[in-house]
Amino acid sequence: MLPKAKEIVEASDLRMKDAVNYLEEDLKTYRVGKANPSIFNGVTVDYYGTPTPILQVASVTTPDAKTRAIQPWERNLIGKIEKAILDANLGLTPSNNGEIIRCIVPALTEERRRELIKKARASGESSKVSVRNIRRDGIDLLKKAQKNEGLSEDGEKEGEEELQKVTDKNVKAIDALIDAKEKEILTV
Repeated sequence: MLPKAKEIVEASDLRMKDAVNYLEEDLKTYRVGKANPSIFNGVTVDYYGTPTPILQVASVTTPDAKTRAIQPWERNLIGKIEKAILDANLGLTPSNNGEIIRCIVPALTEERRRELIKKARASGESSKVSVRNIRRDGIDLLKKAQKNEGLSEDGEKEGEEELQKVTDKNVKAIDALIDAKEKEILTV
């Protein structure tokens, strides 16, 4: 494959991998009946007037499989962190003893499991759309390179084929992530 076509395919592959990584991080935030520290990734607390992620103002630990313990670095943040967890609508009820906030992760109901699977599939489909859009952008760049930069027609076709292989590989990775998450959600 010619250097210009290879460059376009590699750049597209990097962007596709970013879409897959984003999906992977998003799936980690799903509460599936196990205590997972990443459940608090999107929760922010008002820290001296600045919205700050909980993970930057407290240490989050897992004392056992169903419990998350949050120990703020400053005692005056306990109330704010509790409020932020409740406002985030994670399905967790925080309780504190003056020093540590504990969140017990309740078991999932069958209905909640179905909702999570639906949400995971929708996220996966959204990631696939992103990957396909990146492929389309790559094909457009290959056509422009053929038209304006002297890339041969064979070079363009070869680049498109390679781009399709990269797309298929990333779509398979997305499918694998969704399948794994579904199995995790369905495991009681």
